[in-house]
Amino acid sequence: MEKVSFTLAGPAGQVNILTDIDLSLRAGETLGVVGPSGSGKSSLLMVMAGLERASAGRVRVAGTDFAGLSEDKLARFRRENMGIVFQAFHLMGTLTALENVAIPLELAGRADPLGVAARQLERVGLGHRLGHYPGQLSGGEQQRVALARAFAMRPRILLADEPTGNLDQSTGRKIIDLLFELHREEKNSLVLITHDPALAERCDRVVRIEDGRVFAGEMVPA
Repeated sequence: MEKVSFTLAGPAGQVNILTDIDLSLRAGETLGVVGPSGSGKSSLLMVMAGLERASAGRVRVAGTDFAGLSEDKLARFRRENMGIVFQAFHLMGTLTALENVAIPLELAGRADPLGVAARQLERVGLGHRLGHYPGQLSGGEQQRVALARAFAMRPRILLADEPTGNLDQSTGRKIIDLLFELHREEKNSLVLITHDPALAERCDRVVRIEDGRVFAGEMVPA
């Protein structure tokens, strides 16, 4: 992100959500983003993922400038290069765990989407839950499905927005352990947005966002 700003129209005029942000991420790096509620953390992720367009500045991922992509091309790029895990899981309630993971693979035309999806669910400890619907799964299990779906496409970048926000402390710790384990296996880049500094400090580097501005942190000691 180079000099990125993001504004939204409000009743009293334009509201500055993000202001003049410079932020880089190296291949294979883990980056923690912390900040208080309402500071712009989730908006940062949305712009980083191309789910919201920057109002100014440049967002460039793996050499691709988002400004030059149509919405269709941006969606295709995101599907093939980026995995996203949200706090609210975002699973389709009428589809089984297996089908939820297989959907992006089918859309991308990947071979044997159901087989790949099954292996991903086994990888996150849900091989016995393939035919279960989200409503039949616990919160932790639903987030495991979301992780399997995000990693199924083997993304270059994984974006996680408060992935433990809807989970109890014990379950959340297991999900974070699994997230970092999958990251180490895949060797992709990871952006972890969290309100918990202790979780962020598991990353290689931590930055803080306040009032829509990012303050660079230092490398986290090993």
